[in-house]
Amino acid sequence: MTLQYFNGCPNWRVVGERLRELLGTNAVIEYRLVESQEDAQQLGFRGSPTILVDGVDPFAKADEPVGLACRIYLTAEGREGAPSMDQLRKAVGTAS
Repeated sequence: MTLQYFNGCPNWRVVGERLRELLGTNAVIEYRLVESQEDAQQLGFRGSPTILVDGVDPFAKADEPVGLACRIYLTAEGREGAPSMDQLRKAVGTAS
């Protein structure tokens, strides 16, 4: 599992905490800092935070722009800067 982020967006920390809670403290989560627009383009980075499960972004939508921006997730509670625990649970369960 990889968590891609950039320093201008604090929401990656929330996702990191939720993933640790969901997967346990022994889970291997690779944190990948995206430092430039060029990196974002090369990686297909759709904003911070981006979660990759087996190299696949389970939340990706074809019309989302690539770049250094805070990503918005549609949750049961509305628009959030991080997916809910339920969304993460489903993403990890279906992608693995």
